[in-house]
Amino acid sequence: METIKNYYFRDMGVMLGRSMRHVSRSMDTIITVTIMPIALMLLFVYVLGGAIQSGTDKYVNYLLPGILLMAIANSIGYVSFRLFTDIQRGIFERFHSMPIARSAALWGHVLTSLVSNIISITVIIIVALIMGFRSPAGVLSWLAVGGILALFTLTLTWIAAIAGLSAKSVDGASAIAYPIHFLPLISSAFVPTKTMPAGVRAFAENQPVTSIVETIRALLFNQPVGNTIWVALAWCIAIMIVAYFFAMRVYKRRK
Repeated sequence: METIKNYYFRDMGVMLGRSMRHVSRSMDTIITVTIMPIALMLLFVYVLGGAIQSGTDKYVNYLLPGILLMAIANSIGYVSFRLFTDIQRGIFERFHSMPIARSAALWGHVLTSLVSNIISITVIIIVALIMGFRSPAGVLSWLAVGGILALFTLTLTWIAAIAGLSAKSVDGASAIAYPIHFLPLISSAFVPTKTMPAGVRAFAENQPVTSIVETIRALLFNQPVGNTIWVALAWCIAIMIVAYFFAMRVYKRRK
């Protein structure tokens, strides 16, 4: 049993390395996932920030959690695109004919999404610190923030996996990213929801991103998280479980 586990993790490591090489060689991915969120953060802080009443002295402190979630959302289209490409090229069939774990190829894409987003988020936080972001949070609070961001990444990654495994075209595989992009925009990520019209406000306050953003803000600035953290975790875990179930079901049908 131990030997089987060792082989399984070794196979996943090989697939992770393969997918990470593809990401590192894709300038389009790097621009969309890292450079664009940084550019958006610069735009909002230095151009639009003065006109936005966020209730904080430094708008970058208010903005950063939303930018981190947007960076993760931006990466999702590439997950489904890479999965679709591997399927169309027959890569999965080749891997399945080799003596490697059947699910290693799929998990390689999932872990690549997690690792690449960790790198992207780290770079964005460094830039935010240069821009004046400061947080009194301790190590445990930062670890909690990292855990929530990782959970959010895995949730969106499994949603993208469904699209990548079941799409009939490249456009269909990438289309899953478009509605996800709007969630951070229609939330408390950039402005307080109280400034929105009643209908928009109702949606913004009852969708997953707002609860996740508010939880991260509370953790970063040592504020009470209340029930918000449980709402955020419930959203992510419930969606991830459902998405994982359907993604694995589609994947097994393709074996």
